[in-house]
Amino acid sequence: MATFAPRPVGGSTMALDPKNQPWVEKYRPKTIDDVSSQEHTVAILRKALTSTNLPHMLFYGPPGTGKTSTILALARQLFGPDLFRARVLELNASDERGISVVREKIKTFARETPRHVGTSSDGKTYPAPPFKLIILDEADSMTQDAQSALRRIMETYSRITRFCLVCNYVTRIIEPLASRCSKFRFRPLAHDSTQARIQMIANNEGVQAEDGVLPLILQLAGGDLRKAITYLQTAQRLHGALDPPTPISALSIHEISGVVPDDLITHILSVMGVDKDQGIDLVLANGGFEAIRTAVKRVGREGWSAGQVLEQIHDALIPLPTIPALPKSLAAMAIAECDKGLCEGGDEELQLLECCLRIKEAMSKQ
Repeated sequence: MATFAPRPVGGSTMALDPKNQPWVEKYRPKTIDDVSSQEHTVAILRKALTSTNLPHMLFYGPPGTGKTSTILALARQLFGPDLFRARVLELNASDERGISVVREKIKTFARETPRHVGTSSDGKTYPAPPFKLIILDEADSMTQDAQSALRRIMETYSRITRFCLVCNYVTRIIEPLASRCSKFRFRPLAHDSTQARIQMIANNEGVQAEDGVLPLILQLAGGDLRKAITYLQTAQRLHGALDPPTPISALSIHEISGVVPDDLITHILSVMGVDKDQGIDLVLANGGFEAIRTAVKRVGREGWSAGQVLEQIHDALIPLPTIPALPKSLAAMAIAECDKGLCEGGDEELQLLECCLRIKEAMSKQ
């Protein structure tokens, strides 16, 4: 007598309504040719696909650049929908990163002999090479012991199992493990390809947005396509729920992303005696303490994060070439000490107020 009900062939017990599906998954590349802005990596993998001779691989680069999507698309092209579940083991090493997982789950799967290849249910022919694939996502979160234990498994079962390590920081992968893999660096996505992808999604989903909103999303995402798609879907849900629906506004994107609008940062800089274009202008700081306190209170009243405000003040102030070295270094020290205070649990309003007053004082020391 069966203790558990048999699992359906499709995998999931319920079909997900496409309307409720995250756009990140809905528009995930189905083949490696759909991957954006990674021409060098795609060209090499395309050759590996035709020869079916896959090495151990290490994908590294910033978040949202297509690392996981690329290896999943490659695996589907190699094995097809039927063999994919039997031949591919995907683990998120952030959750399962200990040595016990390596000794149990990974070793057990790696030692299994690949089963016989039958005809695919969709009628297509797939290369189906005689090995399995283990994908370790966020492998830089694995402990040192787990990475060390993985070395021997990669060597012992290399005839029937290939590994693909996916990480953001390649320096956190131990050298003996990295040297066993072919390294593929994923660059931040080019603006043109990201813009084309976001525009395509917006057209397919019937997104209505004000002028300049899509470029703003790309700017705030900083080359992270996953983040850009998530911002777009969240804003569409927000504005689509209104009656009647309204076009997506720039303010909504700022609120969703948590990035402070430029006009507020410009105002805070001005009350500290800094013009974003001209540099130091002490005439702007005539409001003194009260003007700075009012600006800081506005940050809290509108619900912006003090840490985010600090980061944007730093990015706006430090690169200005017209500010001399001494005021700039004093301002950087004030920002650093304020950030330390916030990390240690200090009050956001008081820390930000002190920081702004110190920057105002620093601007007068030329």
